Formats: sequence, C-alpha cells, structure tokens
Amino acid sequence: MPMRRESFMAHVQERGEYGTREEAERVTRVVLALLGAHLVGTVRAQLAARLPDAFALILLNPLQAQEPLSPERFVRATAAWIEGATEKTALWDIGAVLSTVAAAAGDALTQEILLQLPPGYDVLFGHTQPT
Repeated sequence: MPMRRESFMAHVQERGEYGTREEAERVTRVVLALLGAHLVGTVRAQLAARLPDAFALILLNPLQAQEPLSPERFVRATAAWIEGATEKTALWDIGAVLSTVAAAAGDALTQEILLQLPPGYDVLFGHTQPT
C-alpha cells in the first residue's frame, strides 16, 4: 500500500523543517530523480509501489546516471539541482527525503535499496549499517 501523498509530504516537510509544502516537494522531486538513477529492477519497482503516484513516476523515469554516485557526489549533485542550495543544505534535504522514503519502504526493502547503492548511503537514509 503506497504512502498517501499528503502523509509523505507532511513527513518530509516536518523532517526538513520547510516553511512551505512547495519547498518540500521541490527537494523531494530532485532527490527521488537522483535516487531513481541508482536503483534497478524489482527493487526500484517495489519502492515505487510504496510511494505516492507522482513520486513513483519520478523514481521510475529518473535522470540517467553514467555511473553510481558516491554519497558525497550524490550530495553535490543534489545541491547543483536545487536552486540556492549548498552541500550542507543539500545534505539536510536528502536526509529529510530519504528518511521518509525509508519509512515508506520499511526495513527489509530499505536494506535491499542500500545493497544497490555505493557504501555510505545508509547515513543519508538515516540508518547506520551494523558492521
């Protein structure tokens, strides 16, 4: 069952402390477009099925990545796509969106997502993997 759009956006807005729903939605679109470029196959489809429709479409039609971005480069790319952002604010934005994505996905799917991503993304999702 996908998370309802209102609920998803309320989580992002609260976690990111955004003044407006529009600001929260803008960063959500950028982060999901970049994330979608890193996920493939059933993992991407399963995650899309748990997101509100508009965000599922962004995830399923992502920006094309030539190579998987390290967490640091993911932060830089996010900053480049969000007008007026710095790496510090982008890190905040990513945390607000990806922690909400992790909540929507659940632990098992979040672990599968992290297996498709370069090491270090667990921190961006608000998780730390046991070593």
